[in-house]
Amino acid sequence: MNEQQWSRVLRRELALCDKEAPRYRQLEQALRAVIGGKGPRPDVLPGERALARMTGFSRVTVRRALADLASIGLVHPKAGSGTYVGERIVRSLTRLTGFTDDLRERGLNPRVVFLERSAGEATAEEAMALLIAPGTPVVRFRRLRYGDDRALALERTAVPQNILPAADLVEESLYETLEARGCRPTRAWQRLRAAAIDGETARLMDVEPGTPGLEIERRAFLPDGRAVEFTRSIYRGDAYDFVAELEAREQ
Repeated sequence: MNEQQWSRVLRRELALCDKEAPRYRQLEQALRAVIGGKGPRPDVLPGERALARMTGFSRVTVRRALADLASIGLVHPKAGSGTYVGERIVRSLTRLTGFTDDLRERGLNPRVVFLERSAGEATAEEAMALLIAPGTPVVRFRRLRYGDDRALALERTAVPQNILPAADLVEESLYETLEARGCRPTRAWQRLRAAAIDGETARLMDVEPGTPGLEIERRAFLPDGRAVEFTRSIYRGDAYDFVAELEAREQ
């Protein structure tokens, strides 16, 4: 983006910020929104002087906001060169999107390698998660998910066979396949927890065993309450930030 485009985007995002928050927090929030938003992901941020000019904030305020973003890995300052956007992917916990949608929104090229595709009877765990009887036919697939050329996640998914007749119907995006069949989920339950990436998964993702990761379990549902997806994933902890906007409950 050129300076005029940056100025317009920042003014828009700053208008949405909490005006009671310190100015450096407002700028930090606005820059986070640009980095993790729906538009193309910028590679480099404007310089301190340019950001101060665009926002009307002091350079001290700008410097504080950039330092806070750098402390969590969203940006990387390079002396004499600029402030570069980090390779971490910011994913919202309040939007129901698929892996493919998330990466495309950020200008990354999603790619999938299927390690396993099969059909069988639902295990007790799958049946409980999908709200079906044990032994109900399901399809399963295990996928290694890439952003550009970097392995970012390993996923294991089960879908009732009456929703998805065959696992090989999914070529890349499960949600695009379900949408084409009129079965895209509209709500989901998701659990996250920290986990060390084990040896086999580490080998597939080209990281050291024990590397910090995020284990995510998702159950997704249709408007009529039917469960359409049970997925367990391990994401690279050095690549993802999961964020949620919280609001205070009215007294």
